[in-house]
Amino acid sequence: MPGIIFDIKPFAIHDGPGIRTTVFLKGCPLRCLWCHNPESWHPEPESAGKSIILDGREFRESETIGREVTVQEVMAEIRKERIIMEESGGGITFSGGEPLMQPGFLAELLEAAWLEGFHTAVDTSGHAPKSDFERILPYTSLFLYDIKIMDDPLHTAGTGVSNQLALENFSWLIHQGKPVRIRIPLVRNITATRENINAILGFLSPHVRQIGQIDLLPYHRNGIHKYRKLGLVCQMPPRDDTPEPEEIEEIGQIFRDAGFRIKKGG
Repeated sequence: MPGIIFDIKPFAIHDGPGIRTTVFLKGCPLRCLWCHNPESWHPEPESAGKSIILDGREFRESETIGREVTVQEVMAEIRKERIIMEESGGGITFSGGEPLMQPGFLAELLEAAWLEGFHTAVDTSGHAPKSDFERILPYTSLFLYDIKIMDDPLHTAGTGVSNQLALENFSWLIHQGKPVRIRIPLVRNITATRENINAILGFLSPHVRQIGQIDLLPYHRNGIHKYRKLGLVCQMPPRDDTPEPEEIEEIGQIFRDAGFRIKKGG
């Protein structure tokens, strides 16, 4: 079964343990205000404008974002970095977008990687049918699970979707015997509020023994140029909404005090 990806990134160090190769699948049901990968939203390849400055003049040309690939083609690229991944305790991470928007392709990728002995991770928003999680469960070594906003109306305002499906899937997944690492994007006034952090803590605390780690991911605006390329209106929060290091440390300490292992960044 072919699928659509928009990037394969070797030597990734923020997408799970060790040095990894991250495969970015296209398509995402969320529209997070702070998203730095808007090219991941639409499930099909799309055209984007690309500017080139030559002799002081600007020229624009079109480029295609996203390509159709087979499982065999992806695996061929991944194998190139096998030694580095294995020696570092790394592996392969499937991200997006939301990789579970292509459940059949993702399942085949995971199975192929699993059968070749790779450590596999899936970076997910949790917004997918439970049956899709059941399908990939046997071939996934680690889930990187996003928890963004606990208040449902605020979650809908910030991401475009309700959080109910993601929370229900988490409550099921945490009891399936697979390692789970939580990822929390920290955006001042949106996700990094005291109310939201306390609500996340209350939700996760019963599962402190099952959760291997919480990754705190500070907001950045590095993807703002992508909106221009795609002709999209950028609604990313201002740069001032990036929490200061002291704020991140304070949030981290809240979780440490409850028994969680914390990492700043992925």
